[in-house]
Amino acid sequence: MPVLKLRDAEIHYLEFGSGYPLVLFAPGGMRSAMNMWWAEKSPSGAPRAWNNWTEDLASEYRVIAMDQRNAGASVGAIEADHGWHTYAADHLALLDHLGIEQCHVLGVCIGPSFCMKLLETAPERVNAMVLQNPIGLNPEHPTYFPDGFVAWADDLSAGRPELDRDAVQSFGENMWGKDFVYSVDRDFVRAIDHPALVMPGDDTPHPAVIGLEVADILPGAERLMDWKGPGHAGVQGKRVAEFLAHHTPG
Repeated sequence: MPVLKLRDAEIHYLEFGSGYPLVLFAPGGMRSAMNMWWAEKSPSGAPRAWNNWTEDLASEYRVIAMDQRNAGASVGAIEADHGWHTYAADHLALLDHLGIEQCHVLGVCIGPSFCMKLLETAPERVNAMVLQNPIGLNPEHPTYFPDGFVAWADDLSAGRPELDRDAVQSFGENMWGKDFVYSVDRDFVRAIDHPALVMPGDDTPHPAVIGLEVADILPGAERLMDWKGPGHAGVQGKRVAEFLAHHTPG
């Protein structure tokens, strides 16, 4: 498996197909890893709701999948000032490593928050984005992601006792201490001028109230409501393929 070696991390990734670049950000929360694309079940144990985009889109695109730092096979440092911007820096480093000046991005679950942070950090590197099942602050379950972070941090620290627990805690606060989609604020989303397709979720980590708000306030965003589950795989695949084709340069 190819590995991007950074100053403080090693990022594992794979490429599929050829054509215009499409970078995928996998579901799984803090455990966002590329094998989630082809896993039969979601982290909750339910049947996988999303299509395997590494397979479905490789006939038309150069599809890049990755394990986020400290997920899957990727490893990296954790510092007190790390946060969403740390992941965006990893994503830009991977684009540079692969010689990609501009790409589409597609994210599921935590992936849309990665997409929007990358867009905020380097808008010139993103052409169009697909935001599928976006996470966000669920007013009925406000501690869902902070609690999940604690469980992830405990598992990580068990295998890496050298980690500074105070730094890990600060990192968690930087990740999950805000509202909305956590990585960017509403004012930023209202100002986005990039094409976007939003597929809202309907459960605790992917609350409909957040997905619908993203679709409502993101200027010109397209939306697909009935996309979830194996019964909608064909509709989901067709709509995403049409959206990306429409916005692929030349």
